[in-house]
Amino acid sequence: MTTRTPAARPQRPGLLWVLLAAPFLASADSTIANVATPSIRHDLGASGSDVQFVIGGYLVAYAVLLITGARLGQTHGYKRLFLAGLAAFGATSLVDGLAPDITVLIVMRVLQGASAALMLPQVLTGIQLHYEPERRAHAIGLYTIALSVGAVAGQLLGGVLISANIAGASWRPIFLVNVPICLLALAAGARVLPLDDPHDRSRLDLPGVAVLSLAVLCVVVPLTIGPDSGWSAWTWVPLAAAIPTFACFVIVERRTLAAGRTPLVTTTILTRPAIGWGLIGLAGSSATYFALLFTLAQYLQAGLGHSALFSGLILLPWVAAFGLAGQTRRYLPARLLPALPVAGVVLLAVTYLAISASVLAGGLSTPLLAVLFIPGGFGLGTVFTGLLGHLANSASREHAPDISGVSTTTSQLGASIGVAGFGTLYLTLTTNHTPGHAFGITALAFGALTLLVTIPTYLATHTTHPKHQPAPTRASPVQASADIPPDPDPVSGTTP
Repeated sequence: MTTRTPAARPQRPGLLWVLLAAPFLASADSTIANVATPSIRHDLGASGSDVQFVIGGYLVAYAVLLITGARLGQTHGYKRLFLAGLAAFGATSLVDGLAPDITVLIVMRVLQGASAALMLPQVLTGIQLHYEPERRAHAIGLYTIALSVGAVAGQLLGGVLISANIAGASWRPIFLVNVPICLLALAAGARVLPLDDPHDRSRLDLPGVAVLSLAVLCVVVPLTIGPDSGWSAWTWVPLAAAIPTFACFVIVERRTLAAGRTPLVTTTILTRPAIGWGLIGLAGSSATYFALLFTLAQYLQAGLGHSALFSGLILLPWVAAFGLAGQTRRYLPARLLPALPVAGVVLLAVTYLAISASVLAGGLSTPLLAVLFIPGGFGLGTVFTGLLGHLANSASREHAPDISGVSTTTSQLGASIGVAGFGTLYLTLTTNHTPGHAFGITALAFGALTLLVTIPTYLATHTTHPKHQPAPTRASPVQASADIPPDPDPVSGTTP
């Protein structure tokens, strides 16, 4: 018996724009509460640790459930999960904005993060199902733009809405603004997203969910709380336990597959160099970008006395260049595509090093910073678009939920590690040095890590495996791999 990779389904007008609401909303709400913490503390009588959970609760639930969300999309249909997650996101945003006390706000933020984890993985799944490889690059480029714009828009919009103090509502509009967006996306999604019959009706791998959730919690919780708690001794215990817990997850998944059941993640495809190295490159790039957003806000606001609105506006050149990079890829010949992610990493590293040199030399003015953000954004956009497209083309459509869930989780884990590590470095340096010196050294660290990221990025995009055998499929877990046709080539997306 031969398992065939399904052909791409035709896409309807407006389908992609509906799907892109998810990465924009999920990314924006990961940062929008950062500028609202003083107002929330004042209005709700909350403590510093309370508002920390307002931010961290969303991020933890979001990171923990991304892979589970992708798997549920496969068993119940990506359209159903997308619309359900979108509806839940709008409902929790409404309660966030009307929260009478800090406890309700924290609980709703956790549920909002869980809602984001349900809807976001369905986007890459939808793109892989409805777009052929030659058009997929354009769609993934817009997806990465939505993620990047959302992260910056969160900080920018949060600053604008709080400063406007609409109807004396203070911080509440930063959550309420999601409600009309969700309603519009729901109405459009119900109309333009094609009905999809889940091709895998097996039960959810609950042991896999439990072990993976524990493993991700071991990483995200201490990284979220650790910096503000002064990295107390307890934060290192779960971090140390994370590696054996992830190893246990791999064992559980392999046993599940060997028993003829459907695993949460087909871990065997992650051992392919084209995918494994690509995920490492994606994590490293995400780490420096989200750490830049955090440390730059600290430097500009606490260090130089600028407003939250200013710290958001100065990132506009970065976002514009990021978007341009995402659309440039589709106009280049196929032979150049494998080199693009590596070139993007190098350009991003050079930008970080240039920022560091300018700050440490005392010559980094605001206009110069904005100019340097242009190559930085273009480099990061090239990396993100290239690696996501590469990962999508390195596995069959059958494994779209695996790639979607694992890539988004990897990116989120990289972001959490980056913010915690580089954020701690910056804040530690400010105790004995000027904010400028602290930011310069931190930018130097960004550049050093980014240079290291060139290695896995190169290994991922220059790995050829024309004779590799793919992982056993979920339709027949114990089927001999020789009976299964090879997955598409990681560069061209065609079957060798």
